[in-house]
Amino acid sequence: MEVRLYIQNGHTVYEPVVQGSITWETQRKGQPGKCSFTLIPDEKLQVEEGNAVRLDVNGKSVFFGFIFERSWNSGGQMKVSVYDQLRYLKNTDSYNYSNLSTGEVILMIARDYNLQTGALIDTGHRLSRNRPDKTLFDIILDSLDLTLIHTGKMYVLYDDAGKLVLNDVENMKLDIMIDGSTAQDYDYKVSIDSNTYNQIKIYYDNNETKKRDVYMAKDTGTINKWGILQKDESIDKGVNGQTVAERYLNLYNRPSRSLSVKGAFGDIRVRAGCLIPVFLDIKEMELKNYLLVESVTHKIDEGIHTMDLTLRGVGINS
Repeated sequence: MEVRLYIQNGHTVYEPVVQGSITWETQRKGQPGKCSFTLIPDEKLQVEEGNAVRLDVNGKSVFFGFIFERSWNSGGQMKVSVYDQLRYLKNTDSYNYSNLSTGEVILMIARDYNLQTGALIDTGHRLSRNRPDKTLFDIILDSLDLTLIHTGKMYVLYDDAGKLVLNDVENMKLDIMIDGSTAQDYDYKVSIDSNTYNQIKIYYDNNETKKRDVYMAKDTGTINKWGILQKDESIDKGVNGQTVAERYLNLYNRPSRSLSVKGAFGDIRVRAGCLIPVFLDIKEMELKNYLLVESVTHKIDEGIHTMDLTLRGVGINS
């Protein structure tokens, strides 16, 4: 495995000596990609916040971002934290848009904040939303969530080595396999403590009637088993509240199940949002299916590449 790390400060490009491992982390929603490493002191090396960083593996760029944080230990070694363009989606702003697909919302925001874009797939679903004082992440994820509710299709936004990309997860299947021989360890959890709802309350504050229009969907069977677990959410004018309530109930009326795989053999193609086949015999169930990567941390240390993954999918809902 050939790993090269480059840092650009002004017109100077460095290829510094890294102490220990390089990690690259991605999450499916709401967080930027992150690359972390420790540099050995060098009098010639001059780096600072905002410097561009590129990570190449086997001749291909897999990460591009900017230095956001540095720290030093007693030995003078510098630990560096680098984030990709998604970090700028933590900015707060207000947007009022009409009849735009998620890709068009991303392009609108990218132009306002000078972010580079790549392929933004057409989701085929258009929305009109007023989102005041929200993070850019929230504005985009709101559009993605509503697209999922109305179309049943899941899309993922990620930074592909310096360009924002929106893709259908069905286009992100990989031919690697996670099984008992490639995963050193795993944790499997079933819970109704988060992301589980058996009663949905959708409402619209009607300015014309001066009343609140309420739409409900519930499952008395699981309410009798678990008690009432309610999700409460407002909608905009013109949205079919009952349809939204029923689709939310269909999505969330089940225990959340998460599978964390630790120390799997690394494959640099794996990023959050990918689908990978998993074959594992675990308590209460046998997994033989494609699972969605919710998060992955790659660790490359002296040519040894491993990855930790959090997965969901058929039978693994979170």
